[in-house]
Amino acid sequence: MRKKITWGILLIVLLTGGFLAWQFFGPTVSAPEGNYFYIPTGSTYAGVKESLLDKKIIRSPFFFDLISKQVSYNKSVKAGRYLVKDGMGLFRLIRMLRAGNQAPVNLVITKLRTKEDLAQKLAANFEPDSAAFANAMNNPSLLKNWHLDSNTLMTLVIPNTYSFLWNSSPEKIFNKLEKEKEKFWNEERRNKAKTLKLSPEQVYTVASIVEEETNKQEDKGKIASVYLNRLEKGIRLQADPTVKFALKNFEIKRVREKHIAVSSPFNTYQNSGLPPGPICTPSSKTIDAVLNAPVTNYIFFVAKPDWSGLSNFSESYEEHQINAKNYQRFLDSVNIK
Repeated sequence: MRKKITWGILLIVLLTGGFLAWQFFGPTVSAPEGNYFYIPTGSTYAGVKESLLDKKIIRSPFFFDLISKQVSYNKSVKAGRYLVKDGMGLFRLIRMLRAGNQAPVNLVITKLRTKEDLAQKLAANFEPDSAAFANAMNNPSLLKNWHLDSNTLMTLVIPNTYSFLWNSSPEKIFNKLEKEKEKFWNEERRNKAKTLKLSPEQVYTVASIVEEETNKQEDKGKIASVYLNRLEKGIRLQADPTVKFALKNFEIKRVREKHIAVSSPFNTYQNSGLPPGPICTPSSKTIDAVLNAPVTNYIFFVAKPDWSGLSNFSESYEEHQINAKNYQRFLDSVNIK
């Protein structure tokens, strides 16, 4: 009889131990929609637990509390973005949250045109809202630290893929972009800019115009040479993309007299020299195309009268007029207004 009782107790202990082991280490956690669980800055332990239950990531508040108290997670909540895998153990989940082992955000930046575009892009990927990013971009002390102003702020952005934590502050994100910008502008690139008698920010601005003019890499250097020649000779750039930027209308197909009449420091039909800042974030290839632009005598260019995306280049106004009229006739023939 005593032996049966002993075996019975042992069985109960084993079953209890197995049950607890299952609750602690078994695949009891469910992945949330999108696989990421977000803990906003300032969240409390109770708030985190409630959110985990609401999203059905955990099933039992009892065991969550039990483990959390054992590892002191209830006193050490860390904001962030966490990757929660379907079937992971409760103990592993809590240990990840307690350690603050966030899943980084891989921010892919391609071409952006305005500061507002950048603020919205960042707000869509990180905890701070677009207003917080906009405030940072217009903060005089931060701009001074970066040796920039509100117009040249976008030169911080070299299109690439960057890794940040979801709850990074705007200042931290911009400071990292500034460091990456400094890495990009190495001694070789800076010397090439100096040869062109331009600052890195001015090269970036030229590249932004070239970026908007064409997506054909083989033409970018020649288009850059046109603008560099115009700057050298004191001829207005007369770049159509700067007019579109001034109007904040990027759907314009044909720039006409009514468009170039807009009053704006970015309108290079009305103002000499470069605009006060870039009109988009050019790719590193386009920046290098400007730095390595061929030496030419080109002063004009216009798109070829076809769908190739390439341009005809000319040294004289007379030759340019012929090319321009051919292109205008082409636009008329395909009914582009």
